[in-house]
Amino acid sequence: MTKHKIALLDGDGIGPEIMAEAVKILELVASRNKLEFDLVHGAFGASAYFEHGHSFPDATKQLCDEADAILKGPIGLSHEESKKIPVDMQPERGALLPLRRRYNTFANFRPVFLPKGLAHFSPLKPEIIGDGIDFIIIRELVGGLYFGAKEAGINSDGKRYVKESLEYDEDQIKRIARVAFDTAMKRKKVLHNIHKSNVLKSSVLWNEIMEEVGANYPEVEVKHILVDAAATYLCLNPGQFDVMVMENMFGDILSDQGGGILGSLGLMPSACIGPDKAYYEPSHGSAPDIAGKNIANPYSMIGSVAMMLEMSFGLVQESRNVWHAMQSVFAQGYSTPDLSRPGSDLKMIDTQAFGDLVASELQKL
Repeated sequence: MTKHKIALLDGDGIGPEIMAEAVKILELVASRNKLEFDLVHGAFGASAYFEHGHSFPDATKQLCDEADAILKGPIGLSHEESKKIPVDMQPERGALLPLRRRYNTFANFRPVFLPKGLAHFSPLKPEIIGDGIDFIIIRELVGGLYFGAKEAGINSDGKRYVKESLEYDEDQIKRIARVAFDTAMKRKKVLHNIHKSNVLKSSVLWNEIMEEVGANYPEVEVKHILVDAAATYLCLNPGQFDVMVMENMFGDILSDQGGGILGSLGLMPSACIGPDKAYYEPSHGSAPDIAGKNIANPYSMIGSVAMMLEMSFGLVQESRNVWHAMQSVFAQGYSTPDLSRPGSDLKMIDTQAFGDLVASELQKL
C-alpha cells in the first residue's frame, strides 16, 4: 500500500474548521484508492506563537521537512490582535514567508474558476461572465519586493524612513516563465504576461526573459499587458484570459481580485510548488470575524486538496472527481452563509454539512 505523509497546518481563525472538512476528503480518497495518508497536525501562525512562542516552531519545521506534501490553513488575526505579536513574528513575516523560503516554493498556481451555472456567486453581470470564468494565475512566489532587502530607521534629517528592495535575477524569472509556458501548452496556448515595464526596470528585465524563454514555445501566443490594465480587464472581460504570469506582488493583488470577480476568495484554492516540496492552501485569510460559527465554506481548502492529489501524488482522475463533487453540491443549490447574498434562494448549510455533501458526491463517482 502506498503511503504519503501530509503535514496539516490548521492555522488561525476558520482554519481548523475547514481543515476538518479537508481531512474528511483525504480519508475518503485514501480508502477509495488503497492509499494510506499519514495526516499529522502542526502548529503554525498566530495560534502557534501564542502556544509555543514562535509562529513557525521547530517541531513544525521538522514535520514539514519529513512530509511528502503540506496542507496549510489560513493564518492571521484582526489588526488589533496582531499588535499583540512582535512585528517580525506576526504570521506572514514569521511563518508564511519563511515557509516559502525554506522549500523554495517559487511557483504559485491560483485557478480562477466559475462555471456558468454558478454565475450567481459573481458580482459581474451575466453578459460579462458569458459561458463562465476559467483561467489560472501563475505567480512568482519567492522573489521581488516581499523578499528583497529591508531597512527602516531615522535618516540624516531626523525623519523616519523605510526602504525595501525589489530584486530578481534572470534565473528566477526563467524558471517561472517555463512553468507558465508549460501550463499554457496544456491549456489554450495563450499566455498573458503581466508587467509594468513603462515604470519598473524589473519589468523590463522580466519581459526580456519572457521573450527569450518564449522562443522555445512557438505554439504559445504571448500577450503583454500592463498590470493596471489587467486589473481593469479582469472586471470587464475576464473571458479573454487563460494563463496569466506575473511577479510576486502583482500576483498577490490580481489573484485576490480574481477571488473578487468570483464573488469570494472562499472559491480560490492554490498550490505553491518548489523543486522538492509543495504546500497547498486557500487563497483567503483566516476570517476571524466568523471563526467558530461553522459557516465558512471549505471549498478553497478542499480544492487545495484536489490540487495536491494531482500535483504531488499524480492522482489526476481523483482530483477531477473532487472538483466535480464540489461543483455538484453548489449545482444542487447548496451554499454556506459566508458565500450567500441576502435574499438568495440558495439552501443554506453549515461548514460540516457542506463537507459531508462533497464526500457523498465523491462516493458516487
